Amino acid sequence: MELTPNMHAFLWTSPRINNCNTYLIRSKEKNILIDPGHAAYFDHVREGLSRLSLPLGDIDLVIGTHAHPDHIEAVQLFEGTQALFAMHTAEWELVQEMAPFLEASMNIDLARFTPDFFLTEGELKIGEARLDVYHTPGHSPGAVTLYWPEQKALFAGDLIFKDGLGRSDLPGGSGSQLKDSIRRMAELDADWLLPGHGEIVSGEAAVKANFEQVERVWFGYI
Repeated sequence: MELTPNMHAFLWTSPRINNCNTYLIRSKEKNILIDPGHAAYFDHVREGLSRLSLPLGDIDLVIGTHAHPDHIEAVQLFEGTQALFAMHTAEWELVQEMAPFLEASMNIDLARFTPDFFLTEGELKIGEARLDVYHTPGHSPGAVTLYWPEQKALFAGDLIFKDGLGRSDLPGGSGSQLKDSIRRMAELDADWLLPGHGEIVSGEAAVKANFEQVERVWFGYI
């Protein structure tokens, strides 16, 4: 789905199978893929990229907003390509702490998910694209939200959704941090709220209203 000429969404719409939304940022120099999702369900992303005449080898950077398998497992499909992989250092620390469980119960080889570099709060330049990285813990300790000022686009991962918010009861989660992170992101000037699951919210007024509704309806439960 083309949102703007340089921004595309590959939305996961199955009501029965858990996977995440994936987003593509294009520029003349670099292509960035955000949250590639589960490896087993990556075909819908691959097909979307193909329609844009983009093979996997043309992706320069894969970013994980956080390290849950439904967001980053497909990064292993980029082995042997030029793509680099990045996530927040606090998220990688959590992954390493959970390594025995992940390797034993999910047969995950963590070596295939090692970041090439770590995200830190502040500006991230990839070619012509400039993203602002915000550390937004709550759903997970190293979760990040990416803001693209050029498009006023907020890539929220599992921080906030249309009419909802991320869970805080998973390992490393925190309800108080989740609320603080959502309030902080609500202050940004955004025309696009691009969540890790569910529908996109577009338009400044609609994005603002969604933040207000989520705080009003859900903050009392976390």
